[in-house]
Amino acid sequence: MRRARAAAVPLWCVVALVASPAIAAGTERYTVMSGGEVVGSLAADVDGDLVTIAYDVSNNGRGPKLAERIELQDGLPVAWTVDGNTAFGGTVRERYSWADGKATWESQADAGSVPAAAPRLYIPNDASPWSVGLSARALLAAPDGALDVVPTGRLRIELLEELEIGGTPVAVYSMSGLALTPDMVVLDRDGRLFALPSAGSSIVLREGFEAQAPALAAIARRVQMAQLGRLQQRLARRFDAPLRITNVRVFDPETGTTGEPVTVVVYRNRIASVRAAARGDDSAGEVTIDGGGGTLIPGLHDMHSHLNGWSALLYLAAGVTTVRDLGNDNERLLELVGKIDSGELAGPRTVRAGLIEGRSPHSARIGVIVESLEQALAQVRWYADHGYRHIKIYNSMNPEWVRPMADEAHRLGLSVSGHVPAFMSPDRAIEDGYDEINHINQLVLGWILGPEEDTRTPLRLTAIGERAYTVDVASERVQHTLALFREHGTALDPTAVILERLMLSRAGKVAEGDAPYLDHTPVGYQRYRKRSFVTFKSPEHDADYVRSFAKLLEILGLLYRQGVQLLPGTDDGTGFTVHRELELYVQAGIPAVEALRFGTLRSDQYLGLDQQQGRIAPGRLADFVLLEGDPTADIRAVRRARMVVKDGAVYFPSEIYQAVGIRPFTTPPAIAGGP
Repeated sequence: MRRARAAAVPLWCVVALVASPAIAAGTERYTVMSGGEVVGSLAADVDGDLVTIAYDVSNNGRGPKLAERIELQDGLPVAWTVDGNTAFGGTVRERYSWADGKATWESQADAGSVPAAAPRLYIPNDASPWSVGLSARALLAAPDGALDVVPTGRLRIELLEELEIGGTPVAVYSMSGLALTPDMVVLDRDGRLFALPSAGSSIVLREGFEAQAPALAAIARRVQMAQLGRLQQRLARRFDAPLRITNVRVFDPETGTTGEPVTVVVYRNRIASVRAAARGDDSAGEVTIDGGGGTLIPGLHDMHSHLNGWSALLYLAAGVTTVRDLGNDNERLLELVGKIDSGELAGPRTVRAGLIEGRSPHSARIGVIVESLEQALAQVRWYADHGYRHIKIYNSMNPEWVRPMADEAHRLGLSVSGHVPAFMSPDRAIEDGYDEINHINQLVLGWILGPEEDTRTPLRLTAIGERAYTVDVASERVQHTLALFREHGTALDPTAVILERLMLSRAGKVAEGDAPYLDHTPVGYQRYRKRSFVTFKSPEHDADYVRSFAKLLEILGLLYRQGVQLLPGTDDGTGFTVHRELELYVQAGIPAVEALRFGTLRSDQYLGLDQQQGRIAPGRLADFVLLEGDPTADIRAVRRARMVVKDGAVYFPSEIYQAVGIRPFTTPPAIAGGP
């Protein structure tokens, strides 16, 4: 039973919090699920004001393992220790204490202290999901549902609705101010954590309620869709009259040129004309936007996305108007894309690739896991029947099934991409039907691993850092693979940015790729980004990772010179990393004009969409970005979008960023006129 949204806090929750600021004694047990399967556990033993926590997850061959000890006073932490490792194996040793009027902390991201006359809510950098429930409870006890937190920042909680889950009365809240987008948290009537649902396939929920996971996911989707729908109504501008964008230079990816200033006219969702401005050219009733001498480029692409509702909005703010989803909760993705296509929600055009994984102890719980060739072939057909354009094969797939799966996909008009399955070489994957390899590390692993080494584990990441620098690009092994790329016309989706993040992130430091935007984001996200994802055993080990990433960029430049189709993708969802991917192409020796081609027209050509988009020309779909500056002269200009037009709807990135708590990077252009 669902009750209408009303007060900020349910009366029963107020009574519970006032009656007892302490957490009820006992053991709180939670199950971690992904894709409908159990992948981990969380146990919080509460003994008065002392809480000890064990958190353990294993999914897709990796997962965090943490041990926590929290001492509370009036529901707020006065001592907190976290020990263990991150999802990728990085060492966690975090400490927080409040004593003698001072709050002091030390984490991967930072260390410091601030005056505090009373206990404060601390936001850990590495902790179990139980900490979210602790924060929610503290916020609900605050007079206005908001608190200033340590190290810095302000969190706020908002009641979304009350309902029953499996006979248990609960309240659903949105908690903002910590990450790039709001967190959803479900508490029971005692104010204890009940679940952390997501609109995707992952969830943390109270043990014994695992059967309620689909219902909680549906609630999360419904609530998120409502939030995003309200934002779309506020942020999207649509005009029935012609939209005239004046004083802009247009980048043409076909010619690689940016010409003299022109006027671009849009009527509804199509580009009507691109012409030199003339006196008296405008007419009554039109809407005019002054481009301020900026550059219009076709909408950017993320060719390796895992889309969700919030990332869809952030993509538009970053100037990304088309993405390719390379693996998702299929039901959720179909619903989300339908709402974006109808204009109900903001987001990019989405081309869908269906992920198919094999069953093993290391399986990724995303897309579909199959246990026989017959199931795999049936899933290929399901994806074809539901409008998917590609299939993606994952780490645990039986190598013997790849060729028949690829044959069936090609018969149905689908292309084939993926990770290279464990115990299979990139060469064989290409020969067996791969049209594309995802991630440059999946390619390079074929040159540095032995035949018995298992890439279903974190080895597929750590080996790149420890060994990639040893690759001899002139070797027969490398040259044979490059010949196969040329012979078969195979493409590569490098996701260099996500490898840079893995290999070059260092605890307490802002990575080069994050520096242009990070201080604009909420403090929780800033701290999360200042971490090491692996544990470095020595200065030499650290140096190996640096040398290995430089080798990856060398290989990326070599692939470009060999004529390989590169597909700029990120395996991320912020949009910021799309910009960095293009910057890394330039660092690899690819001219800025070519990087922009790959990120616009060349991606559309690969997807078969180039007759409708990819250029700013009459008759094409109105998908383009107004930039401050010229990205052909300095690729970093792609970070400075002032306006994004997608399917004729006008968005100002500054407004999107403000709506999600990110400090804007640009100001919107002047707009005038209209009926």
